[in-house]
Amino acid sequence: MRIGILTGGGDCPGLNAAIRAVVRKALASGHEIVGIRNGWKGLMSLDTFPLDLNNISGILPRGGTILGTSRTNPYKHPDGEKKILENLENGKIDVIVAIGGEDTLSVAYKLHKAGVNVVGIPKTIDNDVRGTDYSIGFDTAVNIAMEAIDRVHTTAESHNRVAVVEVMGRHTGWIALYSGLAGGADVILIPEKPFDIDQVCKIIEKRHARGKNFSIVVVAEGAKFKVEEQVDKDGTLIVQDLRVDEFGHVRLGGIGNLVADQIEKRTGMEARATILGHIQRGGSPTAFDRILATRFGVKAVELINERKFGVMTALQGSDIVEVELYEVVGGLKTVNPELFEIAEVFFG
Repeated sequence: MRIGILTGGGDCPGLNAAIRAVVRKALASGHEIVGIRNGWKGLMSLDTFPLDLNNISGILPRGGTILGTSRTNPYKHPDGEKKILENLENGKIDVIVAIGGEDTLSVAYKLHKAGVNVVGIPKTIDNDVRGTDYSIGFDTAVNIAMEAIDRVHTTAESHNRVAVVEVMGRHTGWIALYSGLAGGADVILIPEKPFDIDQVCKIIEKRHARGKNFSIVVVAEGAKFKVEEQVDKDGTLIVQDLRVDEFGHVRLGGIGNLVADQIEKRTGMEARATILGHIQRGGSPTAFDRILATRFGVKAVELINERKFGVMTALQGSDIVEVELYEVVGGLKTVNPELFEIAEVFFG
């Protein structure tokens, strides 16, 4: 079979490890494989190139993706699906391996319903893809955020400050929760639980009253902010830009600065914000992400060999399994309330 592979959405560490595994397993299984540049955008223009052992040599530890990526949604373009179907036929591509998050996989599912042979691999530092315990990139992002928290911890303590660390997490707080727990944060703010800034300040003041003259607050970029008698019980989402991408997402950012400003105004304590941003996406993947991506890639080709399509590779417990794409799309995996309750034990 002739296999096409693409990466869509935001980049993350571990993508190249998955590409490498797919190519290795595919060639060993007697398949031909081509890379599709820049996600679904490349498939709409049939921008492909052959992949072989030379292409993937040395890419295991590299961050980003050798295929390039984009946030293109074919279903937002006139005849987008039709173009893809024609290009698959013209390029003699029998099956697509789509590596991406919920948006990329939702397109994969629609194409599967249109008759395309598709296998998905979950990738997102936000770890919000349903059906899998972990997605490629999450572990690396958590470790980067944890190291940053460790570093601001020492300077916050030296200067008797409140350090606010803003991490990624549009709709879910997995990075904030895991890095905050691992980094010993005193308050963790996540999108799943809109927060009252007065309650945050009370936690910090109580901590300072017992002799701790510094605090660490970790906040996800999508955390919702509530103040005083706000009518909207779900809180306010802080955004940089109201324009949306082709999947309907606005550009988030600014919650860290806002939280730091409000803490300083309400408590009189000096507060500084550190925004990690795309640092969390960059650099070499952790050992966990390299191995996870490798296992996902090999499993994807095994599914192709078994002619199982419309599925996604997934980690459940210690096993790599397949999950139907229809079970994955249409919703996100949010933080378990019981896990957040564990984090609350350490607040203040």
